[in-house]
Formats: sequence, structure tokens, C-alpha cells
Amino acid sequence: MTDDRPILFFDSGVGGLSVLAPTAALLPHAPLVYVADSAGFPYGTRSEGEIAARVPALLGRLAERYDPRLIVIACNTASTIALHHVRAALDVPIVGTVPAIKPAAAISQTRVIGVLGTEATVRQPYVDDLAARFAGDCTVLRHGSAELVEIAEASLEGVKPLPERMRAVLAGLFDQPDGERIDVIVNACTHFPLVEAELAAAAPHPVRFVDGGPGIARRVAHLTEGQSWPHVVGSASALSGKAVFTARSARTDMLAPALARYGLVEIETL
Repeated sequence: MTDDRPILFFDSGVGGLSVLAPTAALLPHAPLVYVADSAGFPYGTRSEGEIAARVPALLGRLAERYDPRLIVIACNTASTIALHHVRAALDVPIVGTVPAIKPAAAISQTRVIGVLGTEATVRQPYVDDLAARFAGDCTVLRHGSAELVEIAEASLEGVKPLPERMRAVLAGLFDQPDGERIDVIVNACTHFPLVEAELAAAAPHPVRFVDGGPGIARRVAHLTEGQSWPHVVGSASALSGKAVFTARSARTDMLAPALARYGLVEIETL
């Protein structure tokens, strides 16, 4: 018997591709549906109340339409605000994305860690709790950047990030007291790994970047262990994925070549 139910990835935009990619590498025969809430983008500047109401309702519609075996909320903002609401509302396994403060603390030598996310994510009590539990002996500096989300989205459309803009974003961390001692930065928005190389090049000194993508991939593989997948004749790449937008525009159409590189060759509108 084969099981055609997909793994569904959800984000406000295309940042969740940084989570989809390592999962697809571990589970090459898994059917994938990637959903970008382009009608609600960006989440980082929305209120907690808006996100807490919007995300469970939207995921309810998506679960009904695509019948996923598992949902990955590939968005730090949506996860830190709405994860418990979604789990209460849906009878589907849900994997969230939270800032990778624990692995950052494990590798920091200076014990000063930067957390780079959206404005909504970095102010969440959830981040306070992660810092207290896993980085209690570290100084944890935070900076929220809506601009970097837009830069990452544009990068997938072929617009190369300008070094001066990347330096300006990073200054929000490095210009804080003790910021010059940062040796690890948590990419606490799934968009940011898409421009990690440009961020690293713009940093005033060498730093390591960590994000939750690889850990989420391992978690998804564990939760689906022993499940059956569609039978694919030939290479794993013969299995094509689907991208879904909640609003279609010229901008979303421009993403088609980038989406195809991630194996998402069909595009739909919810």
C-alpha cells in the first residue's frame, strides 16, 4: 500500500523553503505541499491577535483541502504565537519552528548570542523562556528586522541583496552593548537562511549562523518513520511538489523558477 498524503509546509512567504529543503533531502519520496500566505504577508509586523486568529483558521482550510499527514509551521512568528492554537484546533501532527537558541548556546565560545528575527518574534515571551532554559549563562541580544524579510523574498526573485543593507540590518545586533562579542547568530526567521551567505559576508567579524531547519527535518523524519510513501519510478526527483499562494500576483509568478529549484513545479491559489 502507498500513502499519497503530503507533508504540508506553511509560512507567510517563501522563507519556509529553508525548512522544506532539508526535509526533502531526508525524505526524497515524500509528497510536498508548500503554502505561502501571500495575502497575509508579512506576519512580523502584524499583531499577536491577528496571527493567533488567522493561522489556525487558514490551516484548517488547508488541512481539509490537502489532507496532509503532517503540517510544518515553517515560520517562527506563527509558531511562537499560534502553535498551541493550531494544535488545539486540528487533529493532525503539527511541527513548529522556534528560534534555535539551544544549539546556538551549545557552540558559543564568547557566551554572547545574537537572535535575528522579525519584530513579532523577538519580543515574544517564548523567546525569553528559551533563553532562560538553554542559554542562562549567555548574553542574548535580539533584533527584529522586517526589511530583511523583504530582502530575502526579493533574493528568490533574482534581486541580489546589497551589502550595505545587510550591514545595516546586522548593526541592530552588533551595535548593542556587548554586541562586538557575538560569535553565533540565530536566524530566528525562516527567511533569513536564504540570505545567510550575504549576512556572513556583511558581518564585522566571523560569526556562525544557526537555524531550526535541520532539526525540524529530523523531527519530521522521526514522526513519519515507518509510514508508506507514493511509489516513484526512477529518481526521487520524479516526484513533484506543489506551491500554494493565498493570493496570486505578478510577484508570486516571478517566484516560479526559484520554486522549481525546490521541486515545487505546480502552483495553485487557495
